[in-house]
Amino acid sequence: MDLSVIIVNWRSKNYLDACLKSIFANVQGSGFEVIVIDNASFDGAGELLEQHFPEVVFIQSSKNLGFAGANNAAFTRSQGRNILFLNPDTEIEGPAIGLMMKALDTQPSAGIVGARLLNSDGSLQTSCVQSFPTLWNQALDTEFLRNLFPTSSLWGTQALGQSTETPMEVEVISGACLMVKREAFEKVGQFSTDYFMYSEDVDLCHKVQRAGWKNYYAGEARVIHHGGRSSSASPQSSFAVVMTRESQLRYMRLRRGRVYAALYRVTTALAALGRLSMLGLGFGLTLGRFRRGSFSSAMAKWASVLRWTLGLSAWVKTAGN
Repeated sequence: MDLSVIIVNWRSKNYLDACLKSIFANVQGSGFEVIVIDNASFDGAGELLEQHFPEVVFIQSSKNLGFAGANNAAFTRSQGRNILFLNPDTEIEGPAIGLMMKALDTQPSAGIVGARLLNSDGSLQTSCVQSFPTLWNQALDTEFLRNLFPTSSLWGTQALGQSTETPMEVEVISGACLMVKREAFEKVGQFSTDYFMYSEDVDLCHKVQRAGWKNYYAGEARVIHHGGRSSSASPQSSFAVVMTRESQLRYMRLRRGRVYAALYRVTTALAALGRLSMLGLGFGLTLGRFRRGSFSSAMAKWASVLRWTLGLSAWVKTAGN
């Protein structure tokens, strides 16, 4: 079998219907399979598939395995020589899957291939490719600096501005739409379950690259990602803010060592203090003419980050269930 498409569902039944319709409308032939695993959300996805997509393999997990654990569990049921890990809040446009498979098959060094992710309004989702996290790119990751230096190697997004049909090598591919060779995925030990959510894709790309393969961005392949964030300035819940930092800290510890991870916590604290100071100063200088909703959201976000760096806020596993 050429391809296995694996989708982890968690309270995404409404998105899942459109996602599956886009897959079956744009992928022809019998050389592929679709596997959906519900991460203990019990939102009726099984009933939806039974009624409208009986050809889809459905797995009902009795507990929330996390993104990595659920994908790994579904992988054990797959048969494809290539695996597409796809979020349920995505929609395939035209030949996107075929273009990704072509890139994976024609580039001997390719281990992972990603697509050009678009927001619901058709705008580019810059998070579809990125660089591996470092102290510098995490501390300096602001909308202002990204707009001022859009092609900086700090962000790893140079490929997004290139107009070419040839897949381009990048560091990290978003897990919202990530196609990997089965051989590579098995060799590196699949997704690391050290992460419950966030940074699993970064870690996988790191392991695949370290094992001798390369990660590529196929810009001609377009996929709509409704739930994605187009920039680092987009609103996040307090849970997502803390969970993201904890996952990045875990990545730093696993891949760069404990000293580097400790420095990451320190530089994140300094960055949070800097953002809070700038927000307060800006609000004062404009006599409160900031949009209060945006100001409050930004202050809450960076206050949550600061509390996390000080050990006053932490993610607990039950929070994601």
